[in-house]
Amino acid sequence: MPDREPKIVGFCCEKHGIDSVDLAARSGRQYDSSIRLVRVPCTGRVDGTHLLKALEEGADAVFVLGCLEKNCYYDTGSIEGRKRVAYVKSMLSEVGIEPERVEMFNASSSMSWKFSEIASNMVKVAARLGPIGSRGGGR
Repeated sequence: MPDREPKIVGFCCEKHGIDSVDLAARSGRQYDSSIRLVRVPCTGRVDGTHLLKALEEGADAVFVLGCLEKNCYYDTGSIEGRKRVAYVKSMLSEVGIEPERVEMFNASSSMSWKFSEIASNMVKVAARLGPIGSRGGGR
């Protein structure tokens, strides 16, 4: 089977998360074209069903990027987002899907390097794991 570009979905809060993406772009930092970003009001609004739906629709990996936990625009949104990501990871593990396909990250709006690092790491994870079910696990 020929190599294919991994599919990655990133849910980014519209405050610090997406600002770090914008700053990375303005700083000339590039990220893989396989990453599709979804702007959300707050990572606390990202439900586990959103993460699972992205995987069901063909994403090889999904990440959530929110404000720093002690500096969340909505106080506890990043903490709630982290809890939901942890829950989805445990669900995936129970059904035999690699939990590292879903991750939570935090950044401030001034951390342009952070988004580049996140993007690079998620591309590596997705490329290593391949499509869900391609190694006998998952669906």
